Amino acid sequence: MTLRVGLLGLGYFAQFHRRAWERIDGATLAATCDADPSKDADHLTVIDLLATGPFDILDIAGPPPMHAGTIRAALPHSPRVIICQKPFCTSLEEAEAVTADAEAAGVTLIIHENFRFQPWFRAMKAALDAGRIGTPYNLTFRMRTGDGQGPDAYLARQPYFQTMPRLLIHETGVHYIDTFRFLLGVPDGVYADLRRLNPVIRGEDAGHLIFDYGGGTRAVYDGNRLLDFDTDDTRRTFGEALLEGETGTITLIGDGSVTLRPSGSRAVEKLLAPRDWPDFAGDCVHALQSHVVEAVAGKRRFENEARDYLTVMRLTELAYASDAAKARLPVDFG
Repeated sequence: MTLRVGLLGLGYFAQFHRRAWERIDGATLAATCDADPSKDADHLTVIDLLATGPFDILDIAGPPPMHAGTIRAALPHSPRVIICQKPFCTSLEEAEAVTADAEAAGVTLIIHENFRFQPWFRAMKAALDAGRIGTPYNLTFRMRTGDGQGPDAYLARQPYFQTMPRLLIHETGVHYIDTFRFLLGVPDGVYADLRRLNPVIRGEDAGHLIFDYGGGTRAVYDGNRLLDFDTDDTRRTFGEALLEGETGTITLIGDGSVTLRPSGSRAVEKLLAPRDWPDFAGDCVHALQSHVVEAVAGKRRFENEARDYLTVMRLTELAYASDAAKARLPVDFG
């Protein structure tokens, strides 16, 4: 059976959603809409789109202020799954309420957190789960997007970045909060040191975020949107990573390749070769949406369900609280 998909939102990032749906077997993009009629050839409002249902999957690819109202408008139409872009809603409290509403309606709500679906992080997870590096001790991701310098920073692609009161962690670092949780689980404590380097923007654009785990494991997000790194495309991997364990080290570099070096050896095994991925960041949007289609078909368990994703949002809030307090804060939620 082919699943009917409705796409709500046709802005910058929604283009990746749309192209992915057009390539996924078992799903058909049946209708689209956007608040700006010039972006939508069908000239549908959200209410118009919902009336053309029923839909198996509704994909909300618009900004946070539209999330809660759109999800609630969709629930009476009983889609099987609603996918919602991140950042999810306008606050943790709003996200919690909308999540409860979806659960009460029996609708699966998925957050479109796609970085964990990037092929390099899936390769790291497979090697970690297979015990290839033993107990992990250190995970470091150095994010270097190189797009944050000068008065024109972000204007060409995502101009709203300049006026966001929270940028580095809320908009970008949240991807790595989820990825660290995907790889290592929920931490025991959080320490953040954030700063603004470009005076033309409102929020923070650089900083360090440290997760600590029982047994001494640490995960470090070292983010700086002004600096770049050695790659032909900073938006392929967004940076470089090291996952170091008792028996080996896994390395990600800017061409998207992942290697494993056993401890005490200079020999390197390639876990993932570089390739020309069809779309954004290792084709991770396509991977996430394909995952949802397979989960609807019962072939796998859903990842990124909203109830689970609230943990990511709570860790994000804890990061900002830690920065404000200039202190490590314990994680006292599941």
